[in-house]
Amino acid sequence: MEIRHLYDMKEVIYDKEWLKTAPNLKLYYIYRGLKRKKELRYDITMIPPRMLGEEFVRTKGNRNHKNFPELYTVLKGEAIFLLQKTKRRKISVVENIKAIKAKRGDWIIIPAKYAVLMINPSKKILKTGNWVSDKNRNIYSELKRMKGAGYFYTKKGWIKNKNYKKVPKLRFEKPLKAIPKDLSFLKSEAGMAE
Repeated sequence: MEIRHLYDMKEVIYDKEWLKTAPNLKLYYIYRGLKRKKELRYDITMIPPRMLGEEFVRTKGNRNHKNFPELYTVLKGEAIFLLQKTKRRKISVVENIKAIKAKRGDWIIIPAKYAVLMINPSKKILKTGNWVSDKNRNIYSELKRMKGAGYFYTKKGWIKNKNYKKVPKLRFEKPLKAIPKDLSFLKSEAGMAE
């Protein structure tokens, strides 16, 4: 089990004033490799409800190494998945950014080349499961350098991250209602089309 603390995420937190006096809280828990299917591993993430000052609690956010796609499901609670794709070699320019609201039983595909973070917008524990290639490594440096994703989800709604040169309007998409029958796309670095 990995525990992500507030200070592990200090560079990507929206409410810097709140952060100045906040204790090093435990924000979420990651259990990796709970199941295996050939080259795939299954992880679980649990995010208790909490506010980070003005911002709803969320994961640090990452992009997958070597552009592996990923498949998530909501096991308990509700989530907002924020996905963004930046311009190649210009991480300050977001080409595409979308939010997917999901509840228990919903499935979300994270396409290759997209960064993802999960937000818990409710007052209940969020528990998600995900399938990803065993060869994957998480890359955190891009979102850390930009001080977060293109948008923050706060009490006042979505707020654009001013550290980016360009962030398009946030699009909203619906989750899948069932798991894809064939998970072989998760093993490929080419991934699945957007």
